Amino acid sequence: MRAWDALLDRMLRYLVRQGSLELVFEDGSTRRYGDGRGKTIRVIIKSPEIVKKIVLKPDLGVGEGYMDGDYEIEDDDLRGFLALVIANQTGSGMPWFEKPREVSRFFGRRFSQFNPVNKARTNVAHHYDLSGELYDLFLDKDRQYSCAYFERPDMTLEEAQEAKKRHIAKKLLIEPGMSVLDIGCGWGGMALTLARDFGAKVVGVTLSTEQHALARKRVAEAGLEDKVDIRLTDYRDVNENFDRIVSVGMFEHVGVPHYREYFSKVRDLLKPGGVSLIHFIGRSGPGGATADFITKYIFPGGYCPAMSEASNAVEHEGLVVTDLEVWRLHYAETLRHWYDRFTANIDRAEALYDARFCRMWRFYLIASEMAFRHGGQVVFQYQLAHEVGDVPLTRDYLYRADAEQEHHLAAE
Repeated sequence: MRAWDALLDRMLRYLVRQGSLELVFEDGSTRRYGDGRGKTIRVIIKSPEIVKKIVLKPDLGVGEGYMDGDYEIEDDDLRGFLALVIANQTGSGMPWFEKPREVSRFFGRRFSQFNPVNKARTNVAHHYDLSGELYDLFLDKDRQYSCAYFERPDMTLEEAQEAKKRHIAKKLLIEPGMSVLDIGCGWGGMALTLARDFGAKVVGVTLSTEQHALARKRVAEAGLEDKVDIRLTDYRDVNENFDRIVSVGMFEHVGVPHYREYFSKVRDLLKPGGVSLIHFIGRSGPGGATADFITKYIFPGGYCPAMSEASNAVEHEGLVVTDLEVWRLHYAETLRHWYDRFTANIDRAEALYDARFCRMWRFYLIASEMAFRHGGQVVFQYQLAHEVGDVPLTRDYLYRADAEQEHHLAAE
C-alpha cells in the first residue's frame, strides 16, 4: 500500500466507527471500515492524486473529488455516503493529526471573514448573482432561499415557506403602517409579504444585482411601489430609523470580525419600543470554522456561528434578547425538497452550466442537509428589543390566532 493510501486508511479507521464503508484503492486492494451495520457504501478510487488531497484537506478533497469524478460511489449513493461520513465525523471527533490545521483555520477566521463593503459585495455576487434560472429550478415560487417552517410533516415546500414568513411576522408584532427594514432582502419575498399582508412599509437592502433587479420587478408587478423600496446597498449605509428590523439568512455572511458592528447598527436603526428578528444558521456546539469546500465553492466569507458567539455580540451592544428559538430539522427537510427539485431538473441545470457544476451543487445540497441531520447545525431566531417590556411577557401571541381558528373550525 502506498504511503498516502496508508495514511487515508489510518484516518478512516479512526473516523468511521459506525455503519459500513468499503473503499477500493487504485491498486485494487479493498479496505472495510465501521461496525458493518446498515447498507454498505462502496467507494472506488479512480485517481491516485485524490487520496493525497483527502488526507491533506479532507472536506475539500472529498468535495472536489466527487465534482471531478476522481472517485466513484457505487449506485451514485451520494446521500448515503455523506450521511455516513458526517455522522461519523460528529461522533468520532477530530483525529489528533487534524487538530493543528483546525486550530489554524479557527484563528484565521478574522482574516478570511473580514468583510468590508466591497468584499461583501464580491462574496454575495459569487453565489447570488448566478443565473436566476438556476434558482427557479429548486426554490419555491416566492424564491425563499432560507429555512422553511414545517408546522406539519406533510406540508409542501410552498406551504412551509409561507408558514416561515407568517411565524416571523408574528414575532415582529407587525401593525399596519409600521416601517420595516429587511436586511438581506433576497428576491423580495419577505418584503412583499409584510407590505401586502400586514400593511407595513418596507425598505429592503441587498448587495446582489440579480436579486435587486428581480425584487424591484416583483414589487412593480404587485403594485406595491408605494410600500416597498428595494435598494442595492449595504445595511451599513442605511441611515433611517425603523419600527421593525428583520433579517433572514443574512447574518451568516456578516463575518466574525463584524458581529458587534452588525448588532450596533441594528440597535441604532431600531426605534425605541421597536422589535427585531434575526434568523440565521448556527451551530449547536462551540465556535469553529467554515468547511473549506463551502468557503471555496459556495459561500466565500460565510460562517455559521455558535449561539455563544452571536449572543456575546448582542450583549455588548445593549440589545435585549426577548425570545430565542432553535429550529432543528426544519432546514434538513427544506434542503431535501430543494435537492429533489434540483435533480428533477438536472438536465436544465446542466444546460445552464455543466455536469461538474451540477455535481458540485448536488454535493452542496446533500452535505448541507446532512449537517443539519447529523452535524449539529441548527437555525437560530433571535428576537431583540431595546427594553425587556417591549414585547408581550409570554409567547401565547405567536399561537393564539391559530388556536382560535382551529377552535372555530371544530365548532363548525
